[in-house]
Amino acid sequence: MKYDIIVIGAGLAGLTAGAKLAKEGKKVLLVEQHSVPGGCATTFKRKDFLFEVGLHEMDGLHPADMKTRIFRDLGVFDHVKFIRVPEFYRFVHQDYDIVVPHDPAAAKAILLKHFPDEESGIDAYFYQLLNARQIIKNSAGQREKSLGEFLDSTIGNEELKLVLLGNLGYFHDDPYSLSLSYYSVAQGSYYGGGGNFIRGGSQVLSDYLAGIITQNDGEVLLGHKVTGIHFEDDKAIGISYTKGNSDTTLTAFGIHIIVNAAIPNVVDQMLPEKQKELFSPAVKKRTVGASLLTLYLGFNKPLKELGNRNYSVFIFDDSIKSMKDILSNNQGDFKERSFTFVDYGQVDSGLAPEEKTVGAICCIDYTSQWEGMSREQYKAKKEEVAQIFMEKLDRLIPGSRKHIEHYEVGTSKTVERYTLNRQGAVYGFAQTPERVMLDPLPAIENLHFASAWTKTGGGFSGAIFSGYMCAFEILRK
Repeated sequence: MKYDIIVIGAGLAGLTAGAKLAKEGKKVLLVEQHSVPGGCATTFKRKDFLFEVGLHEMDGLHPADMKTRIFRDLGVFDHVKFIRVPEFYRFVHQDYDIVVPHDPAAAKAILLKHFPDEESGIDAYFYQLLNARQIIKNSAGQREKSLGEFLDSTIGNEELKLVLLGNLGYFHDDPYSLSLSYYSVAQGSYYGGGGNFIRGGSQVLSDYLAGIITQNDGEVLLGHKVTGIHFEDDKAIGISYTKGNSDTTLTAFGIHIIVNAAIPNVVDQMLPEKQKELFSPAVKKRTVGASLLTLYLGFNKPLKELGNRNYSVFIFDDSIKSMKDILSNNQGDFKERSFTFVDYGQVDSGLAPEEKTVGAICCIDYTSQWEGMSREQYKAKKEEVAQIFMEKLDRLIPGSRKHIEHYEVGTSKTVERYTLNRQGAVYGFAQTPERVMLDPLPAIENLHFASAWTKTGGGFSGAIFSGYMCAFEILRK
């Protein structure tokens, strides 16, 4: 069958692109290898608990936020309920225990209370974030700075730098190899517009977007894996795919092909030799980003009853003395690993019965830390890591461990398995300062890329922007 649009992959970028194009009257086929749509924007159920795979909080959704316009266009606000997150984050490190609000004026006041000698540095930090787009425009063509370089040139107090980097794991694993401009836009959106959680988990959003496609006479094929992209006269014209574990190859043809998949995988596994040679040099210049490990926790009582008052807590290990220690900590022993804890019971999350709650511990992870193991060794290490982090949590929230009813660990290998992202990279290519100088990906007629692996980067916002802009470009043409 001939389609107007074929979308490879049902992550948020593919779903957003497919939904917009279907809404505009295009006949869409979306092919996804997993059994549910969403990529990292999914949930899974265990006992009484619905576990959120990826979303902690979605930035923005204020009137000027591009997602607000996108969601209005697609009718998202009429079908998906967004719950305001109470604060940005709580930061815990050695003698410091600071709650940072989303409101920039309130955040500045709290930081000044703890670091009165750093007023100019705090002002410079928030000016950079809240005016990021104009600063980027004015500095076009200049050498890109890293976040670490900026903080070192602006702030003297090492502890303040760490406080400001509490949620660094939302973007990258090392401040010295993270683009300042990329970070500034994304972090500025949290401070400028606050944070939100999707009631019932991010699967609600993914399912709704998939529904737009099917309701507009499109098709969403789950459990089908694309194995190749077809070309004719240097134009993308279709795909080959298989259903489940079947050896039977199916084909579909379309006017435009949108790829919502890890670009390194596309180059290695889907492109013919001619197109592979065209893409490979640009792809090899890019660095694959880090992954995440998550310990999913189901508690038999709300943690509010144990005294927890915060939605998200970022705990930096005592071994971290300065920004330069962050990367080595992320790559080191799990016993000393910094981590994040999210208590979804602090909001009306819809993830557990009223008398119970769901939480998650998260840290940076790499597939290299799990390679060369037998199945039994892999399971044993996951159990060891689970015990380490449950003990850490019990020190943070005394008594929490005895109320854990269910737990399980998802590693970087788990992410790689379910999303097929190279090395389990949740944010696609690393957003390094050098990224603006890299050669753009080659342009091939009728072949489009929409994912965390494109220039908008990872996270829910980056994927949604990428998908919508891809759809808009196709419609414009």
